[in-house]
Amino acid sequence: MNHRRSSLASRAPSLALAAALAVALAAGGLAGCSGGGSEPVSATAGPTATAGPTATAAPASGAELDAATFAAALKRPGTVVLDVRTPEEFAGGHLPGALNLDVSDAGFTAQVAGLDPTVPYAVYCRSGNRSATAVAEMGSVGVASTYHLGGGITAWQDAGGEVVTG
Repeated sequence: MNHRRSSLASRAPSLALAAALAVALAAGGLAGCSGGGSEPVSATAGPTATAGPTATAAPASGAELDAATFAAALKRPGTVVLDVRTPEEFAGGHLPGALNLDVSDAGFTAQVAGLDPTVPYAVYCRSGNRSATAVAEMGSVGVASTYHLGGGITAWQDAGGEVVTG
């Protein structure tokens, strides 16, 4: 019985992180729907988290997707968008609803180990290199469904994708 209690106690930080992530996603989703909070940096007819088709199937774990395919995959229910750039880069502009977990931070592995491993994660960075590293690291700690944006936010913006600040 004591083993069970210590096991639950050791999982408490992971459960707290998962709960905080869920609250942040809900708040971000509501803010995105209300139109409040974030000023568009660019908003054109390109890929967005709301316009266009929804992917009919989850991308293969570890897959590198182009901007249009990434946009369609983002719309699948329960998908979490992770920006793995630095907080400064994130503040300069990011995909709507994205959460920031800096892959270069020493605590990145511990942070992703605390994520729900059954949730699909759409990962991006500036050019696609750091997101590929992040996806590999996430897979190594048991996160089962990850894919990333080839060419990163640069490719997203080149395709006319929406980016917000704030």
